[in-house]
Amino acid sequence: MKLVFATHNQNKLKEVQALMPGNVEVVSLQAIGCHEEIPETGQTLEENARIKAFHVAHTYGYSCFADDTGLLVNALNGAPGVFSARYAGPHKDASANMTKLLTQLENETDRRAQFETVIALILNDVTHSFKGSVPGTITKAPRGKEGFGYDPVFVPDGYNQTFAELPFHIKNTISHRALAIEKLTHFLLALKPS
Repeated sequence: MKLVFATHNQNKLKEVQALMPGNVEVVSLQAIGCHEEIPETGQTLEENARIKAFHVAHTYGYSCFADDTGLLVNALNGAPGVFSARYAGPHKDASANMTKLLTQLENETDRRAQFETVIALILNDVTHSFKGSVPGTITKAPRGKEGFGYDPVFVPDGYNQTFAELPFHIKNTISHRALAIEKLTHFLLALKPS
């Protein structure tokens, strides 16, 4: 089975390809000639995931899945949430996003947060949704060189290291995206061969 993953983010693509069963080939937007930025105009993570998957399925005719991920911080009433990638502006600058987040949390004692990923899969014109979330804490300063996005400031519960400090194989087992992809892969493995 061939599925398009509606992302231009090579880090995300690498994470997801490592998690998929061997009988599922995951290809990027570039591989199908989709180079445009798909607008994320939804008010929720699920809406954004559906918008992206729908765009690819209906414009290019491929079975497709898309994800949207947000960091929800308790002290900020769930912000940055659906605006996580553009928190510091439309240019999607991860460093600027982290700086803004840490500045806003400077005087906060409650540093609890959670990462959430929602995946929308469009298969045979039917949409399915899968969700994964990981609770954790926001650090006072970025730590680690691996990962991307807010990984250097997020310590998942049960660990002392940020997502950017944890080895790839551990992060790829416990992350919000890994949990959502696990639900997706269980669904795909349960499909009857056509």
